[in-house]
Amino acid sequence: MSKTNVFKNRDRFIELGITIAGLRKLQGMSQEQLAEKAGISRSHLSAIEAPNMVRPFSVEILYNIADALDIPAGDLLNATFPSNKK
Repeated sequence: MSKTNVFKNRDRFIELGITIAGLRKLQGMSQEQLAEKAGISRSHLSAIEAPNMVRPFSVEILYNIADALDIPAGDLLNATFPSNKK
């Protein structure tokens, strides 16, 4: 796999984490609440949402988070929220 693909996926995971955090906040949920509904630890969710690190996660967790947010998983992949990147 080329470095270009690795960095491309890195950015995708970061954007996905930002999207999850944005949707969670829009719904008025804490990390603890979303993590519990998704069946993961709060620290795992925190790592997924952190824009300064990459935390790859499984499709199963993606579906669990989407279900906990009550949105289709595909919407998580297609939604975008403003990031700190300029």
